[in-house]
Amino acid sequence: MAKRPPKSIGLRTEPDQPLKSRAPAPRDPNQPRLPFDPMPDRIEPCLALLASKPPKGDDWAFEIKWDGYRLAVHVEPTKVRILTRGGHDWTTRFAGIEEAARNLGAASMILDGEAVVLDDQGRSDFGALQNALGGRGGKRNANAAVFYAFDLLYLDGHDITRMDQSERRMLLESILIDSDGPIRLSEEIEADGAVLLQSACEHGLEGIIAKNRHRPYRSGRTGDWLKIKCVQSESFVVVGYEPSTTMPGAIASLLLAARKGDGLVYVGSVGTGFKDSVARDLRKQLDSMQIVKPPVAIKGKSLVYARPELVAEIEFRAWTNDGKLRHASFKGLRDSADAADVYRVT
Repeated sequence: MAKRPPKSIGLRTEPDQPLKSRAPAPRDPNQPRLPFDPMPDRIEPCLALLASKPPKGDDWAFEIKWDGYRLAVHVEPTKVRILTRGGHDWTTRFAGIEEAARNLGAASMILDGEAVVLDDQGRSDFGALQNALGGRGGKRNANAAVFYAFDLLYLDGHDITRMDQSERRMLLESILIDSDGPIRLSEEIEADGAVLLQSACEHGLEGIIAKNRHRPYRSGRTGDWLKIKCVQSESFVVVGYEPSTTMPGAIASLLLAARKGDGLVYVGSVGTGFKDSVARDLRKQLDSMQIVKPPVAIKGKSLVYARPELVAEIEFRAWTNDGKLRHASFKGLRDSADAADVYRVT
């Protein structure tokens, strides 16, 4: 006959009594509690450091580089907050993403990712995203925007930024199952970095991101994440414009500057990439910011100068020997809430 378990594990041994657990003992005040981390109001994002070529080795994971607005989606038990890189609340501007975030299942989380609008080839289009939002400073709701999540920073009461990237990635993949909704997983691609970069460039993508699998999430540009671009694209300050001689009330080109030390330096102009309506809108905007003295050292006739407040995203192929942009093309204006880094020259 089988014997009953010994008393030492706390079971009643009388044959005519039901088995019951022992009464709970008072909690020892010296016993540590399970850790609980309050959700932070904001986490400064981890930024990718520009690299000339992809890193090699098994330590690195690769993803496609998205061209949009960096956002953090905070899912709380009673609400969702969508914050820009600069910490501005844009929840009302991404209603579709907000609604999708409410249905993800977890009680609380912070997703790190990029809001984009895709073209008919599935490529992110920064200009289309700007139009969806109503332009710089616009208040339109970007219903067409898709949020590609590429990191998970907080989950159900726990700050997981101290975990390795590979561990955070596993948790993120367990949450994001729907591949067609407003919130999607930014796929990790198993490939040699150089081969993936070549393929990305052939398909007209901006480039790739490399992430060290063994690093925690650290704010700032630490080198844990790298960006390798097919075509150079950077943010520059708009310091004025050259009026169009063929289209009344429009610009012919924008005058651009980069940061150097504590000031600005002229890096050339951009005269392509504008639609007619954009060229007229830019002139109206810059005319309202007009100043007499140029904010940078520049020479030219018929130039109109403006306060250095607007930031434009510019695609270009190379630099000239005298420090000017070659084959520059306008992609759109960066919103101040995006807190984009203005290119700095040495």
